Amino acid sequence: MSLRPASPALAAALLFGASTPLAKLLVGDMPPLLLAGLLYLGSGLGLGALLLVRWLRDPVAASQLRIPRPEWPWLGGAIFFGGLLGPALLMAGLTLTDGATASLLLNVEGVLTAVIAWLVFKENADRQIVLGMVAIVAGGVLLSWEPGAGRLSVGALLIVGACLAWAIDNNLTRKVSTHDAMLVACLKGVLAGSCNTALALAGGAALPPGAAVLGGLTVGFLGYGLSLTLFVVALRGLGTARTGAYFSVAPLFGVLLSLAIWPQLPGGPFWAAAMLMAVGVWLHVRERHEHEHSHEVLQHTHRHLHDEHHRHDHDFAWDGRESHAHPHRHEVLTHKHPHYPDIHHRHGHGH
Repeated sequence: MSLRPASPALAAALLFGASTPLAKLLVGDMPPLLLAGLLYLGSGLGLGALLLVRWLRDPVAASQLRIPRPEWPWLGGAIFFGGLLGPALLMAGLTLTDGATASLLLNVEGVLTAVIAWLVFKENADRQIVLGMVAIVAGGVLLSWEPGAGRLSVGALLIVGACLAWAIDNNLTRKVSTHDAMLVACLKGVLAGSCNTALALAGGAALPPGAAVLGGLTVGFLGYGLSLTLFVVALRGLGTARTGAYFSVAPLFGVLLSLAIWPQLPGGPFWAAAMLMAVGVWLHVRERHEHEHSHEVLQHTHRHLHDEHHRHDHDFAWDGRESHAHPHRHEVLTHKHPHYPDIHHRHGHGH
């Protein structure tokens, strides 16, 4: 398949992967919960500013931005797991784990995302996807194990816990991915960031110097806000498991930046784990899914161009080139082509 549908997920991976070692630079200046709050607060405030610019440029289109009330529980669950629990666990884990290992451990998020999508939400996963997940899990276990200790390190377990929280978040966010991605990410950032920051301050944490606060807000805007916006776009086009697979590239970017900040020669287990994870990502990226399938009647709203899945008339002027958003109806259609489990391909399989 073309890599074009994957480009938002890869861009999200680049931004998020870089944020992990940068957050580790800041974690020593403030309590983990406060840093988690500032990261998400930076995400929400930055995206809110971009939404304001959009509103000033096109008030009519901006006035239509909303999340339908029946879908708020999905978004609320995503905010709790991904915005509150996940960042708090990650920041705590970063205080006990070196930057390169923490970055590679985050690869487990893509695996857990795929497992939940497959087992709970019944998204299709073939043998290649499963083999890729096994390879990434094996790499994560190898990274987490402390030789001679006979147990998993606490820092590694906290980071894996963050990955699980984000995996649940990813699957819940898919339920609202047809709506404006920036709005979804902004709401998650503002609500989660406000709660985490308030809890940290109520627990006795003190705000660090202004430079550290500004650093946390900036890293949050880039590594969480813009990354999450692109991730939601990818969920819409790829489905949850595939988006998680492409997002698994994020730790590779994080490792490169970590080794640039803290120069060191990683040991053998590090490289073995990196190889296993690379094989897993490669298996995910080369997956091809094609079969005859039927589309049921579906009515929804999202930004689109007219393609084989969008062949409808308009009651408004449209030049045929620009993407546009409006309520539209899909009629029954049966055809065969390579596809992902995106918002138009959420069908069952006979195998």
